[in-house]
Amino acid sequence: MSFYWDRMDAWLEEDEEIFGHPTDPYHRVDVRASSRPVRVVLAGETVAESNQARFLFETNQPTRYYIPKENVRMDLLEPSENQSVCPYKGDAVYWSARIGGELHEDVVWSYPDPRPECPQIGGLMCFFNERVDDIFVDGAPVSKVETRWSRK
Repeated sequence: MSFYWDRMDAWLEEDEEIFGHPTDPYHRVDVRASSRPVRVVLAGETVAESNQARFLFETNQPTRYYIPKENVRMDLLEPSENQSVCPYKGDAVYWSARIGGELHEDVVWSYPDPRPECPQIGGLMCFFNERVDDIFVDGAPVSKVETRWSRK
């Protein structure tokens, strides 16, 4: 049996509406506070640097580094109209970066009001590993991986 998610009026698990797609009972999302230094570089500029990141580990996804806004160069970011929904984390909003006159679209996202199961990332900023030049943790570059969010 199959169905078209975008043609459904609603999807319910018990009495709770599910957004985005049905959840998988074997899918985990774990968040851990870390004092390890994280630095994000885009177009040769350090756009974020923090010793207060939260590391998010999610089944079948690369580690994501959520950084407090006060450790992000918000002066380089412009809000995007794009949004997405994750049934595990909530509704995400996006920003693009303008560096040296070039616009780097949707390179960072945030969950302003995450689902109750994932409150630790609320309001923090997360850069796509796949769309920035480098992310460094403890001074070492994080390996690049291909995901559905990679730019071709």
